[in-house]
Amino acid sequence: MSRATDSKRRFTAVLAAGGTGGHMFPAQALARVLLERGAKVVLITDKRGAGFGPDLPQIETWRVSAGGVAGGDLLSRAGAAIRLGWGVLQARSLLKRIGADCVVGFGGYASVPTVFAAGRSGLRVVLHEQNAVAGRANRLLAAKAETICTSFATVSGLREADQAKVTITGNPVRSAIAQLGRQPYGVPGPKDELRLLVVGGSQGARVFNDILPHALCRLPDAIKTRLKVAQQVRGSDTSGVAEVYETCGVTAELRPFFEDMPERLKTAHLLICRAGASTIAELAAAGRPAILVPYPFAADDHQTGNAQALAEAGGGWLLPQSNLTPDSLAKRLTGLIEEPGALVHAAGCARAFAEENAAERLADIVMQRPRSNGGSKDAEAAA
Repeated sequence: MSRATDSKRRFTAVLAAGGTGGHMFPAQALARVLLERGAKVVLITDKRGAGFGPDLPQIETWRVSAGGVAGGDLLSRAGAAIRLGWGVLQARSLLKRIGADCVVGFGGYASVPTVFAAGRSGLRVVLHEQNAVAGRANRLLAAKAETICTSFATVSGLREADQAKVTITGNPVRSAIAQLGRQPYGVPGPKDELRLLVVGGSQGARVFNDILPHALCRLPDAIKTRLKVAQQVRGSDTSGVAEVYETCGVTAELRPFFEDMPERLKTAHLLICRAGASTIAELAAAGRPAILVPYPFAADDHQTGNAQALAEAGGGWLLPQSNLTPDSLAKRLTGLIEEPGALVHAAGCARAFAEENAAERLADIVMQRPRSNGGSKDAEAAA
């Protein structure tokens, strides 16, 4: 009997992900749900992929060769093509050995060899796209997919033929953050502390270090005395940023990384942040308003697309980095703080923007029955 039709066999899902947390976080969230449902989960990544860590030690992690799918000079592209081809051969062998029922690709070039090999072997392929603009890897692999799960209602960059495969599941977030949305937003009173959280994503945001302290110094004294700032600051900027805050009387906690993001989000009244897919999903899940400053050099400017989607829904305010100055930011902050009703409204809109139970909805699709026509001989050989 084929493994694909043996209902008593443990369902096996292979997750293809790597690179940034934006790809790995939703993969990890899906892995947890699949494990809870009794499935076997295997991660295939590239040499950069650290795996899911000690929280999910039961998940096997394999690494294959991978290369970027765009950019670089001719020599670089040739080297990437060779690495990609070798990675496809490695992944094909692994998939036969594992006996996968479904391969789930989360974008990024680390996913390309495994998803491509799965498609060539006739295995079910599900793609998850985190951004409002489809990434290059997922655009390349879309023809191999049975279903393309998206995080936004509208995703640009896919061919018309591939749009027919799209279904909205949302972008899975950590359960601790998802639970925050069930709690009411804490409306700041006229004399209450104003807790401002500033984060720059996985790479940080030096522009925040340069602009934000001087913007906060321009705020009215009545606001500055109420401010409690928690800001992500990396590298050698910390002492300079701290000095500006101390000089103008703003209380600030500066750290290179916040390990306790669920607690930070819980107490924050407003965020200033980038607009990566995970950031948008967590803002929506927690129901927190934000001033969104997209990273202007992101591939295909996808962060602007993410920010526009949330801003158009009323959950935040888009402020392009080209327009970010101490004066413009101070003006925006003053208006929001002096009219807390705007913060409350945005918090509600952000929460309404969230796609509930994204990991569970994605797992439902992944664990659907295989196509009735089965796979190729390669897939059957994995039985």
